[in-house]
Amino acid sequence: MAEDGKKAPIIKKVIKKGGHGHHGGAWKIAYADFMTAMMAFFLLMWLLNSMSEKQLMGIADYFAPTSASISKSGAGGMLGGKVIGEGVLSSNNSSAAFNPNLPPPTFNNGETDSPEDMDADALKKAQEEQEQKQFEQTAEEIRNAVGGVSELQQLAKNLLIDNTPEGLRIQIVDQDGTAMFPSGSSRMNPNMRKLLGMVAQAIKGLPKKVAIAGHTDSTKYADPNGYGNWELSSDRALASRRVLVEMGFPAAQVQRVVGRADTDPLITSDINSPQNRRISIVLLRDNIANAEKERATPQTLGISK
Repeated sequence: MAEDGKKAPIIKKVIKKGGHGHHGGAWKIAYADFMTAMMAFFLLMWLLNSMSEKQLMGIADYFAPTSASISKSGAGGMLGGKVIGEGVLSSNNSSAAFNPNLPPPTFNNGETDSPEDMDADALKKAQEEQEQKQFEQTAEEIRNAVGGVSELQQLAKNLLIDNTPEGLRIQIVDQDGTAMFPSGSSRMNPNMRKLLGMVAQAIKGLPKKVAIAGHTDSTKYADPNGYGNWELSSDRALASRRVLVEMGFPAAQVQRVVGRADTDPLITSDINSPQNRRISIVLLRDNIANAEKERATPQTLGISK
């Protein structure tokens, strides 16, 4: 104890801890800036990849300078940036416009533009190429189906498939000794029905409208009721439509059924040839089908008051 009743002074010892460089916070700020820059970079890459070529070209045109200088030389005014006499730096026919030579477009990982980014001509051409490819595949399927059935192989010569301006035309024609219908009748022979069944299986999955036409030769026959080639060709076309629908072809896709009698012979040099007796089934091209639909749609006449 302290003498004379006095209390001893209280001494506090404060220990100051020295800081070390690696315990500071400056590196955290630098790291945060780096991560922010990386996030912005990857966001930019994602946006560029998700944009179409048309949009990217628009951005490039926006940032391309359209005029480097109003004056054709360094500066305007008397002696302003010009050398008098030999070596004058002005040009009377130069253009200040800047047209960068851009490389061929390779955006979107080589993917093609969406339909809305393509011009009308390019879109139409692409649709026609796809349509033609479908027609070729369908024709090959029908030929293979007929060739794969032994009892129908002999009827391969009765099947004619070709491309026309209207679309893919599939014709089942009579040959000597192999008539598809009895003479003067619309009652179908069994082989004709089988051929139509294979045709229906090949085309029922295509979103195409179909036109069916019946044809006869020019042979005349007498009927007391006036029944002739026009009626016969129409009845055979209708019979073919019924069989196609029975075999699974959608009835709504049949756009027209007509009888042409002997007005459109296949063998023009012999109007009585058995091959002129035939049924033609045409997978209509989209532009043909749409044009026919527009012509067939009743138009409302506007009456002014």
